[in-house]
Amino acid sequence: MTDPLFALRPVLLACLLAAAGPAVQAQSRAAPVQTGDYIVAVVNQELVTASELQARINRVRADAARQRVTLPPDDQLRRDVLDALIDERVQLTHARDSGTRIDEAELDRAVNNVALQNQITMAQLRERLRREGIDYTRFRNNVRDQLLTERVREREVQSRIRVTDAEIDALLDERRAAASAQAEYNIAQILVTVPDGAGAEEVARRRERAESAKKRVAAGEPFEAVARELSEDPNRAAGGALGMRSAERLPDVFVELVRKLKPGEVAGELLRTGAGFHLLKLIDKREGDAFRITQTRARHILLRTSAQLTAEAAQRRLVSLREQIESGRASFEALARENSEDGSASLGGDLGWTNPGTFVPEFEEAMNKLPINGLSDPVVSRFGVHLIQVTERRSITLDARQQREQARNVLRERKFDEAYDEWLRELRARAYIEMREAPQ
Repeated sequence: MTDPLFALRPVLLACLLAAAGPAVQAQSRAAPVQTGDYIVAVVNQELVTASELQARINRVRADAARQRVTLPPDDQLRRDVLDALIDERVQLTHARDSGTRIDEAELDRAVNNVALQNQITMAQLRERLRREGIDYTRFRNNVRDQLLTERVREREVQSRIRVTDAEIDALLDERRAAASAQAEYNIAQILVTVPDGAGAEEVARRRERAESAKKRVAAGEPFEAVARELSEDPNRAAGGALGMRSAERLPDVFVELVRKLKPGEVAGELLRTGAGFHLLKLIDKREGDAFRITQTRARHILLRTSAQLTAEAAQRRLVSLREQIESGRASFEALARENSEDGSASLGGDLGWTNPGTFVPEFEEAMNKLPINGLSDPVVSRFGVHLIQVTERRSITLDARQQREQARNVLRERKFDEAYDEWLRELRARAYIEMREAPQ
């Protein structure tokens, strides 16, 4: 979270339930404007009120104070927050018109999680809503809207992302090149030096000495023995072996010459450099494998953030769940089935075997740091807040189809933010947006 305005991002927009009265009410198309309040924007059928705007500004300031980040000047902050609220309304009205539906079971689970994350019962939640003047049915509809907006956003943004075969080929070539640079070679050499400024006759004598060494090796003499006798480099006592080194630590001309050799083979030609004549033998090599990957089997508990359920509250709830798991009072599977707002909930949160690049970067980074059976701290992503546990890992080499699929996933994730911004710009361009001044 390096962005000082992280609280303005759609997935993290929130107000604490205890202070959510005006904000929650303003999200309902049927909610009245409070006495003394006024409308600052009309977005399609939705209103943005001054009280909601101020509540959101207060929330952003509180978050910034906790994170010790600097906010822009007040006028700019107000414009940014209002812009974010308009973005929410644009997405919400589009999602409602899309025909997508949220089933009652999913909605019940999300509403129940609001109570759980505030550490209250459903009866207490209803009572708190009543005290805040929020109708329970309206509250459920607001939660439904949050789920609906997220689902439509993810589906439509993903549908915009196009990854071409040429882009996949380029990424695979990039990975092959990186793997080649990571390869390691143990090369032995017989070096016949050529002094600086040597004349043609001296160079010819030196070449003849090197050719003699080459013929002796080709006739069957051990390379190491000939190196000890004839080589003029510091490694002659070790049979000319340079030791295992990465390609980056070897002269490029050496790597180019031995790249196609098999261990034990001697180059068929002498190599001429500024140092002299070299006869090279490849003793051993360890190639970098661009397509050998570590697969991970993980599970998670996902709590989706909303105006009623802040990222901060979700994190507190997941810390509580983690403590239950660590103490043995509850199993991860059981808590995932009861709490997770994800399709994996019925499987105890199990996400199956996955390749690198499958998940969003913040999730994957946290997952990769975990030991087997380790539990993460709460992890915030664009989907909500996750508690992650890694159950298994294994190393495999991807076949050609899997290589392309993994590359496609990586490229799609790279393009998500740009596609989201474009989608939102188009929604705003089609929306009816009317800005209003404060009453005089």
